[in-house]
Amino acid sequence: MDDHRVPRDARVPEQRRPASAAAPRFGVLGPVRAWRGEEPLPTGSPQQRALLAALLLREGRTATAGELIDALWGEEPPQQALAAVRTYASRLRKVLDAGVLVSESGGYAIRGLPDGALDLARAHRLVAEAEKARAAGEPGRAREALNRALELWDGEALAGVPGPYAQAQRVRLEEWRLGLLESRLDLDLEQGCHAEAVSELTALTAAHPLRERLRELLMLALYRSGRQGEALAVYADTRRLLAEELGVDPRPDLRELQERILRADPGLSEAAPAADPGGLRVRPAQLPATVPDFTGRSAFVKELGEVLAAASGDEGSVMAVSALAGIGGVGKTTLAVHVAHQARSAFPDGQLYVDLQGAGQRASEPETVLGAFLRALGTADSAIPDSLQERAALYRSLLDGRRVLVLLDNAKDAAQVRPLLPGTAGCAALVTSRVRMLDLAGAHLVDLDVMSPEEALALFTRIVGEERVASEREAALDVVAACGFLPLAIRIAASRLAARRTWTVSVLAAKLADERRRLDELQAGDLAVKATFELGYGQLEPAQARAFRLLGLADGPDISLAAAAAVLDLPLPDTEDLLESLVDTSLLESAAPGRYRFHDLVRLYARACAERDEWPPTERESALSRLLDFHLATAAGVFALERPGDRLVDHLEPTRHPGLTFTDRQRALDWLYSEANCLLSCARQALTGGRLRRGVDLLWAAKDLSESGANSKQYESAALAARDAAATAGDRRAEGRARTALTNVHLVAGRYDDAEDEACRAVALAGSVGDLIPLYWASNDRGIIALIQGRNEDAEGHLLSAIEGSRADGNLPLEASALCNLSRVHLALGRTSQAIALAQQGIDLYDRLGLTLRLANARYALGLALTEAGRTADALAELTGALEMFRTDRQRLWEGTTHFRIAQAHFAGRQPAKAAQHAEQALAIGCIGGDRMRANVLTALGGCLEALGQADRARACWREALALYEQVGAPEADDVRGLLAPAPAV
Repeated sequence: MDDHRVPRDARVPEQRRPASAAAPRFGVLGPVRAWRGEEPLPTGSPQQRALLAALLLREGRTATAGELIDALWGEEPPQQALAAVRTYASRLRKVLDAGVLVSESGGYAIRGLPDGALDLARAHRLVAEAEKARAAGEPGRAREALNRALELWDGEALAGVPGPYAQAQRVRLEEWRLGLLESRLDLDLEQGCHAEAVSELTALTAAHPLRERLRELLMLALYRSGRQGEALAVYADTRRLLAEELGVDPRPDLRELQERILRADPGLSEAAPAADPGGLRVRPAQLPATVPDFTGRSAFVKELGEVLAAASGDEGSVMAVSALAGIGGVGKTTLAVHVAHQARSAFPDGQLYVDLQGAGQRASEPETVLGAFLRALGTADSAIPDSLQERAALYRSLLDGRRVLVLLDNAKDAAQVRPLLPGTAGCAALVTSRVRMLDLAGAHLVDLDVMSPEEALALFTRIVGEERVASEREAALDVVAACGFLPLAIRIAASRLAARRTWTVSVLAAKLADERRRLDELQAGDLAVKATFELGYGQLEPAQARAFRLLGLADGPDISLAAAAAVLDLPLPDTEDLLESLVDTSLLESAAPGRYRFHDLVRLYARACAERDEWPPTERESALSRLLDFHLATAAGVFALERPGDRLVDHLEPTRHPGLTFTDRQRALDWLYSEANCLLSCARQALTGGRLRRGVDLLWAAKDLSESGANSKQYESAALAARDAAATAGDRRAEGRARTALTNVHLVAGRYDDAEDEACRAVALAGSVGDLIPLYWASNDRGIIALIQGRNEDAEGHLLSAIEGSRADGNLPLEASALCNLSRVHLALGRTSQAIALAQQGIDLYDRLGLTLRLANARYALGLALTEAGRTADALAELTGALEMFRTDRQRLWEGTTHFRIAQAHFAGRQPAKAAQHAEQALAIGCIGGDRMRANVLTALGGCLEALGQADRARACWREALALYEQVGAPEADDVRGLLAPAPAV
């Protein structure tokens, strides 16, 4: 017997396991299981699994036979208990590798397992890693490690394993898991993921109603999500529940949090925990590179450096703002970036930078910039509020207690800047602008003039080289004088000379002396900037100059290489060579691989050159026409790939220039969403002249952008402009299509009266010119509007017209859509079986066509019908499938709406906790239908919470829903008033 015993620290000799065999792995955080590689191993009867679990949980320590008998059977073991234990051990030995289950001192042990062979051991290691990361001030890494640890659970630990030992371990492991969940949720809140956390915490508090730490986290998450009333209602529910169930009051921490919420304690808004205000999550370092040949400006460098040093010092009492003003090209950005780099060490918590594009027609919106800053500071997308005021408040809260430098470049005016300023001492802001910001209270104003002749010559010399300038000093002075001593002009001229070794300084001076090569007058302001650009432009080769002129015509923040090739009507390689050569001249910037952009003033100058120099003049219109063709052809191809069989692409205006072709749906969607801003800018720019119809059709082909959430506002703005332009031009066909696009915009936003008005006008216009497709598209939309507004008979009539029209046109996808919408009408009329049949017809059509995106809408409709029919399991299967499809296709608003429908299905199936979790997800993501749909979600959430015994929080939800219903004039307000009415006295 002793020959079979293995020392406790022994390892299994390699020769005892075949080289090809993997070591066994074990799981106890779920059913007790074993694998070799990916192959499951048989673990036997429940008692045999109980024996295996008891040995695994001892982590190599020996369990005596008596201990194992107690573990399996407790105080009432069978008569043959010892023999049974030996039998179980023998069977396990046959399954496991030799030497793994060993006999020792009258008992058994599992030895020789490699690291990570037991899921529980991996969980312990990950938790230790998380604790270490959090102690080191790295909450992001800690959160990731805890998530990985929690993912190791596969349901209930030791599931199905009998015996008192297993039961005790189940309780212990579940308590540990909940503690880890609380730690991870605490980190979620620390990193700004408040909206995401609310959903999970709602479900957890329903499952564990007496766990006060979860209630505390839920209150904080709700408060930081702007839902103060619900946060206080959670406390009221908790206090009542503890009194009823345990006869106790909430613990002091919970009472203190309630008091802080009541007084709106600013400390509660901080994403970082109050105990560790210096623990930074992210230290942004966004400053552009400083130029290596920075020259002069020593007085300004010293002055600004002293202001920043005073702000960042220990005695700094206010946030410092320095605003640099001057004409374009005077070197404001170069000076600000140089000073900011010198001051970096004084702002160890990071540096933020943004080009506010104030000199262009479309300056950056402060809320957009704040969104980017919040992301740079580590805030999750889901935690970023919608409104400018809320974003600014969260931004200031995140910067409180930190030392961060913010560089706001190229600002339009003080109104654009104010929301972007930090709010506390220790931070500082540098602002550059073409205007003096006299109305920016407390700002240190700096007026930046042109360089002195000495500084200008020094800058020219550093770029060109001392040797070339020394022998031609007078010519060099003539060059910098012709540049007006503007740094940007000097840099362009000097860079061109440095790149041409055969030129002398005198050659360059002679070129600049010809005033025909420059603007007639050199003066302050934009004309001086144009003169500096003229220097670079005049030295371009003909092909470069043409590219410069034509690319400047295109609106949009930047341009892709493929789109640029369309503008220039050149092959991609030739286009890339030209664009890269323009980058070398500093007249064009490389925004990213394959993307290019103009500085806003350079773009204006390029357009002026096009108007002056492009010949024949019709080439300007041709270039923009090719760009429009490129976007329309590509968008139509993406639409066709997403919706095989949809006839819309056959009704679009024809294009002469090709677009990109995709075979992969994800790559096609990548193009659509990455090009959204440029595509919508192109559509707006096309609303004049002979391009109007193609511009409207581009909006129609890119209609997915209206439902994405991310681009909805830009799409709406372009659609409104298209409608007005078409009406002004008297083009009834284009106006009808633009109004059809606007109908969908209003539907998504929940503005149903506006949607109905646009749809009616679209039908009238399309009918007057015989434009078939808007007729049945608008009829489909009118059916949806009537359904939402409770006009079911009208809805049925509109949808039957849509089905008839789409069938006449052979548009199967639109027919399927109308069938699914008609299913919802039948559902509203109580015809549940017909509703299910119609939705199934829609699914069959979509399946036949391979339409993934639209199939999601059909499964959504079928899920609603199945919910109403009481077939909850079937409904959840359809809705969950739709949810995954919407998520894959990046339809965020539909994803949120489907979470709401899943919540309704769970509630119908008497699962209020799961329903509440999905309702919270819908609130966090947003839904199709705007404020009215949000009110629907809040009403449903209130019902779930009431069913869970959280009456106060339920009423808070209903009050918010009522306010929204009243705001939009929805009839559902009466129903919610009934929910909020006091119960009649008994």
